[in-house]
Amino acid sequence: MASEHFDMWESRFSADGYLFGTAPNAFLASCHDLLPKQGRALAIADGEGRNGVFLAECGLSVLSVDFSPTAQAKAHKLAAERGVTIETRTADLLSWQWPGGFDVIAGIFFQFVEPEQRPQIFQQIRAALKPGALLLIEGYRPKQLAYKTGGPSRAENLYTRELLEQAFGDFDNLSIRERDSEIVEGAGHAGLSALIDLIGWKPK
Repeated sequence: MASEHFDMWESRFSADGYLFGTAPNAFLASCHDLLPKQGRALAIADGEGRNGVFLAECGLSVLSVDFSPTAQAKAHKLAAERGVTIETRTADLLSWQWPGGFDVIAGIFFQFVEPEQRPQIFQQIRAALKPGALLLIEGYRPKQLAYKTGGPSRAENLYTRELLEQAFGDFDNLSIRERDSEIVEGAGHAGLSALIDLIGWKPK
C-alpha cells in the first residue's frame, strides 16, 4: 500500500465520528439469514469495523483486517459499545499472510488495490475460505464514476459482472446482482450509487 494512500485514509479516519457510519452495509445486513450460526468470519478492509461488528453480533468469531490503525482503534470501540468482541489485524492485504479456514468472508467496497494486483487478492480470498464457505462482496460498477457518491475515481478499480464471474464463476449458487440504489453510509458513501453484489459458496 503506497504511503500516500495510507496517509489519506489515516487522515480520513482520524476525524471525529465514523466516516462510513456505525450501521452495517445494507447488502451485508440483508444477507443475515445466509450466515452460518457460528464459525469464523473475515471482514477485509473493514475500516472502522461496522461490518465486522455486525458479523460478531450474528454470533461469528470475527477477524477484522485493515491497514489503518486509527480505524481499527475505532472498530474496537464500536465493538465494546455493541457488547461484542472482534479480533483486529493491521495489515496490507497484498503482503499479509492470509490465514485459512474461514466460514464467511465479507469484502465490502475494497476497491483501492491496483487492477493488476486484484487477481492476487481474489485468489487469497478463495484460498482462505473453507470448502462450502460463504463469500459476500459488494462494490461499485463503472457507472459509479458518473454518480460521484463514493469509491475510487478510476474505472479500472471498479467491478463488472465479467470480472467477478472470472474470479468466482465456479462458486455454488452464485448470484451477481447489478443495481442502482440510494445508500446512506456516513459521510463517506451517500447518495445514488451503482452497485454490484456477489453471493456464493466455495465449491466443496
